[in-house]
Amino acid sequence: MESDMSNVSRTGKEEINNGTSPTTFGKSVESQAQTKDAGAQASPDASGEMLNIYRLEPIAATDDSRWDNSPGHGTVVVAARTTGDARIVAAARELDFMEVDAAPAEDVTTVNASAFRDDKLYTVIEIDRNRRDVTRGILDGAVAVDTIRPVQSD
Repeated sequence: MESDMSNVSRTGKEEINNGTSPTTFGKSVESQAQTKDAGAQASPDASGEMLNIYRLEPIAATDDSRWDNSPGHGTVVVAARTTGDARIVAAARELDFMEVDAAPAEDVTTVNASAFRDDKLYTVIEIDRNRRDVTRGILDGAVAVDTIRPVQSD
């Protein structure tokens, strides 16, 4: 009997199954197709789309340690499909490691570390709905692009 806590069993003479998959996140044909479709739908050129207006407001205390990793931008108003999409729209305005020569490693992105994506830092409030007269994006408020801080001085 093996002493590890794995729930993977070995029968016969097959190679040992370590419970991992050789696939890489986002690299499958399906993931790439979904990303391509989402990009086309998210394009500002997608006409006639019904959008809602959302206000993203900071809710954490100014001394909350979460702000250390994800600087805030104040209140931002966006046109988006859903509350989750509103977070994505706002986060997309921030500078990402992938957009500068400071990428820590290939395929590493900082987009998921945005304060807008953290429900403990920002809340999303719907303020209007079913609008065709707006384009998906930020309508009011400023999003700073200096969210990437150097780890060492020159």
